[in-house]
Amino acid sequence: MSEGRTILAIDQGTTNSRAILFSADGAVLDVAQKELALHYPEKGWVEQDPKDIWEDTRSCCTEILSRAGDDFPAVIGITNQRETTIVWDRETGEAVYNAIVWQDRRTADLCADMRARGVEEMVRAKTGLLLDPYFSATKIAWILDNVPGARGRAEAGALAFGTVDCYVLWKLTGGHVHATDVTNASRTMLYNIVDQGWDDELLALFDIPAGMLPEVRDNIADFGMSTIEAIGAALPIGGMAGDQQAALIGQGCLKPGMMKSTYGTGCFALMHIGDAFKASHNRLLTTSAYRVDGRMSYAIEGSIFVAGAAVQWLRDGLGLIDNAGETEKLAQSVSDNNGVYFVPAFTGLGAPHWRPEARALISGLGRESAKAHVVRAALEAQAYQTLDLLGAMEDDSGFEAEVLRIDGGLAANGFVCQFLADMTGRPVEVPQVAESTAWGAAMLAGVRAGIYRDLEEAAQGWRAARRYEPAMDSAPRTALYAGWKAALGMLLQEN
Repeated sequence: MSEGRTILAIDQGTTNSRAILFSADGAVLDVAQKELALHYPEKGWVEQDPKDIWEDTRSCCTEILSRAGDDFPAVIGITNQRETTIVWDRETGEAVYNAIVWQDRRTADLCADMRARGVEEMVRAKTGLLLDPYFSATKIAWILDNVPGARGRAEAGALAFGTVDCYVLWKLTGGHVHATDVTNASRTMLYNIVDQGWDDELLALFDIPAGMLPEVRDNIADFGMSTIEAIGAALPIGGMAGDQQAALIGQGCLKPGMMKSTYGTGCFALMHIGDAFKASHNRLLTTSAYRVDGRMSYAIEGSIFVAGAAVQWLRDGLGLIDNAGETEKLAQSVSDNNGVYFVPAFTGLGAPHWRPEARALISGLGRESAKAHVVRAALEAQAYQTLDLLGAMEDDSGFEAEVLRIDGGLAANGFVCQFLADMTGRPVEVPQVAESTAWGAAMLAGVRAGIYRDLEEAAQGWRAARRYEPAMDSAPRTALYAGWKAALGMLLQEN
């Protein structure tokens, strides 16, 4: 490990844009952050302004660089909210429409029509994904079909598509580099993760011109140089990964059977499954974990659309709390959930149900129910959703997760961590480097810059800050999970 060199990680997420300066041993030296607005123009639609995405990212980077001094970074790594879709003009760099966020459900009917045509198995065999509005392909198609003139301009080669990483990279390099990495490409539903290339059959299925697509590179690669005009410094960009894969790397889950779960806006659990593609038999996703020196590693993923966003709704939608930090104490102020269950399907149900039309449900309310029970139910839901995924992931992969490594905002909540351990029956570990996603991007870039020999060396410093051991007997665990299944059954029956 080369000492004394720092790494700038760009972490462009769903609700905020951040730049984080890391030392070589993973210590956070500086952070700049800006909140990012979400827009809901119609029911089920979720959008962001691409100008805000870039300007906030640029501002965070320049802020960090302006005060870096002797800690000025050697390299940049990028991680990002995945699947969010941007189409822009190659000449002007201006987006033709707002970014359509991964949570957006406007193409649910299109996905249903395609499933009815019997093409889902072909899509799954090539991409590891299921037909769902979550992924980028139908979002691109919607933009081309609904923005006046967009399809003609795309077919003429005038428009570029990218997920957020790709768009930020374009802006960082002054429009010189139109590229993405294999993890982000694998979430578009256009990239064949078995053959490892953009797939002509999928492009034809979604009617998307190949000329719009970026070049796909390894996660550790030459992604060009930032320009002085963009962020005030010319720095090499050496690593890129979608946020969940970056967290897998940042958590040191580099061996088959290792598993992490990130509790941010949504909840995303990934299990490393090695270098062989395995299709899920339980309606989970097979995805690229990372590709280094041309060698692919795969992961099984369970995607839950709402985790921390449920707490945000308790605060902003219902006004039950003033801040997320209150939820731990509130949940612990009652002895149990009093039969209240909260299925937070605000933007549909993800894995393993894949019901885009589903909506949130709170069940079991009685006259004696208090806000503490509702808050506790929202937190408990994260463990139930994780348990839904865990068994399916182990069945698909053939591996057993010995430990669950977790990160994200809810990992700071002691009640959530202990309840996760109790419900899954596995120890839960929270890392010392809390910024696992950004740290994963930094690790990738650090290898490219020669700060580390390889990812394994970068991961050697992983340490748990806290470890939670399972402490619940099997009988109450079984009863609680049965209550969750009953609540889930009511929701599924309604839709």
